Amino acid sequence: MKSPTRNGSLWVLLVLLTGSIGGTAGAAGSAGSPELLQLGQARPTESVATLPPNEPWFPQAPPLPPPPGEVRRVATVEELFAAVATVKPGITVLIAEGHYWLPRCLRIRTDGVTLRGESGNRAKVILDGARSQDGELVALHACAGVTLADLTLQHVPHNGLKINSDSGVQRVTLYNCVLRNFWQRAVKGVKVPLDRLESLRPRDCRIQYCLFYNDRPKRFEDDPADTPENFDGNYVGGIDVMYARGWLIADNVFIGIQGRTREARGAVFLWHETEDCVVERNIIVDCDTGIALGNSHKPAEVPVHARRCVVRNNFITRAPENGIVADFTRDCRIVHNTIHDPANRLGRLIRLVHDNDGLVVANNLLSGPPLRNESSSRVTLRHNLTGDWTSLFVHPATGNLRLRSAPPPGAELPEAVGGVADDMDRQPRGPRPTPGADELVQPD
Repeated sequence: MKSPTRNGSLWVLLVLLTGSIGGTAGAAGSAGSPELLQLGQARPTESVATLPPNEPWFPQAPPLPPPPGEVRRVATVEELFAAVATVKPGITVLIAEGHYWLPRCLRIRTDGVTLRGESGNRAKVILDGARSQDGELVALHACAGVTLADLTLQHVPHNGLKINSDSGVQRVTLYNCVLRNFWQRAVKGVKVPLDRLESLRPRDCRIQYCLFYNDRPKRFEDDPADTPENFDGNYVGGIDVMYARGWLIADNVFIGIQGRTREARGAVFLWHETEDCVVERNIIVDCDTGIALGNSHKPAEVPVHARRCVVRNNFITRAPENGIVADFTRDCRIVHNTIHDPANRLGRLIRLVHDNDGLVVANNLLSGPPLRNESSSRVTLRHNLTGDWTSLFVHPATGNLRLRSAPPPGAELPEAVGGVADDMDRQPRGPRPTPGADELVQPD
């Protein structure tokens, strides 16, 4: 059996005192950091000194090897913009530790460029948009093979990393970064023209070992476009991409991505003919929606939102709008996830809506209401164990849903499903594996 992970960090203490991670951040931002009230107006935030959430049981990024090839070092905002504007394909730009106040969007247009914090400590190389004239922090245009690593991106009213897919952006890697306080999307991939879909759609991108978090729920003043007449302060999410193919979104942590009325978009939101993507080993805590394969808005020219996508081995805690939702999908799989939200207001730990032909939902551990099937399709539902499993988890208040002990006596252990050979911690699964994302390893 795994030994439970315990920790007594300040972050855990604050969570226990307030009852949720999102509440902790919101209270701190309101009372102790008045500048946060005006982030949408690009005011400075020098007095904000909150550290990013960090727990020893979060996925840990293996350090990157030394950069190959030519390296260009920068230590000022001016040097950074000059390097990005003039860099040749394949060059690594190493950024010295420091807090970089970007006056405008940083635009990358060159293939094979790596933008990387030199020390490897992502918390000490901060690209900050709180004083920027633009609504986006970093944007990619007509380039392939770009990597951003070991950085913190924070504070703009719209998008943190904008992938301009309509210009042909491919093979982007976002590795070991912090993305904080983006009031529309932390990562946004836009529509592509349908007559050039196959040549332009964003392919083979990887987002791994990143931390996505907002200090508090979104407010109207963060984003003047998000009005009561539009999305009522709920137009905010983590990763939102259209027409993706072959993406890996893995080993990330998402905390406190919340709309004004707790109806925000997904921490991970894939739609508009997204194909062959894998979402695995992520930890999602106090986000309004966890993982969304599609949504109920489907334009006539879009046959399905997600095709052959796999959602597996994820922890999701307190997602009041949806834990995992499948809406207009085909041949997708939602397997071996653990979702904890006994008081879920809508009964939507897993929700299936509209057409979901070929969908398999199996071996999930649902701590709260049972799966909600509103789909008109014939879907495969197997061995999704439902109950209040709070006492089974190591630390459900902070989102650590690893198991202390086996499911209760009499619970039917599921049969194995293909494509899930290991668990959240990459431990191998047996022929009759434990339900959910954490495989319970028994002593020899």
